[in-house]
Amino acid sequence: MEQEHISGKIVAKTVVIKADNQIVLAVLPASLKIDMEKFREALGALEARFATELEFAGLFPDCEVGAMPPFGNLYGLPVYCEQSLAEDDEIVFNEGTHQDTIRMKYADYSRLAHPRLVNFALVRVA
Repeated sequence: MEQEHISGKIVAKTVVIKADNQIVLAVLPASLKIDMEKFREALGALEARFATELEFAGLFPDCEVGAMPPFGNLYGLPVYCEQSLAEDDEIVFNEGTHQDTIRMKYADYSRLAHPRLVNFALVRVA
């Protein structure tokens, strides 16, 4: 997305998390990292960790690994969105491949995906 000169702040990355025994999607700005402890607490889970490829291999049959769109509702998965992503008018995300992206208004994404907004990103130290 660097070739398109898009700020990493509006690029939404989708991360697959295993919280207790459930697979969930975490969506956050590409420029940030997940604070797994904050994420676990926000979900009220006993444990949370990055899911392995083996654990989610069959869940996204129409997507390249690592290029899942942030629409867990299409795959029967809950979606948790970092609240800072909602501060931007638009977001950009992979549409199932590493080459193709979609740009849409955050309000439209929220209306379609119904993510739960939570604060789970690591705080950047200047």
